Amino acid sequence: MTRARGFSLIELLIVVVIIAILAAIAIPAYSRYTLRSRRADGQQLLLTIANAEERYYATYNKYGALTDIGYSTSPAPSANQFYNATVTIPASGSSQSFTATASPVGVQSTDLCGNLAVNSAGLKTPTPASASSNANGNCW
Repeated sequence: MTRARGFSLIELLIVVVIIAILAAIAIPAYSRYTLRSRRADGQQLLLTIANAEERYYATYNKYGALTDIGYSTSPAPSANQFYNATVTIPASGSSQSFTATASPVGVQSTDLCGNLAVNSAGLKTPTPASASSNANGNCW
C-alpha cells in the first residue's frame, strides 16, 4: 500500500491560525502608521499658512484671514484632502496674533492627535505630553 502525500487537516488549520494571529498584530500597526504618515499633510498645510501669515504681517503689520493670504476658500483643504485648515484672529481688532488649526477629515478623523494647531508665537499643539500614548509617535 502506498502512502498518501500532502497536508493533514490539522496542519492546515495550524497554518491558518498562525496567519490569523500575524494579521491581528500587523493590521492595527499598519493602520496607526498610515494615520501618522497622513499627519504630515496637515503639518505641511499649517506651516505653509504660518509662513504666509508672517509674509502678510511683514507687509501690512497685521495678520490676515485665509483669503487675505492667498487661499480661495475657508476652510482651506490640504494637498491630499486629509485636513481642512482655518485661521482664527482675536476679535480685539488688533490682528497682532493668529492661530491656524487643521482639522482631520475623512479617514484621518480617527487619528488620536485630533486637531493640529500652530499660532503666531510658533507654539504647536497638541504637544507630545498632551497627546495620547497611542498616537503612534509625536503629533508634531
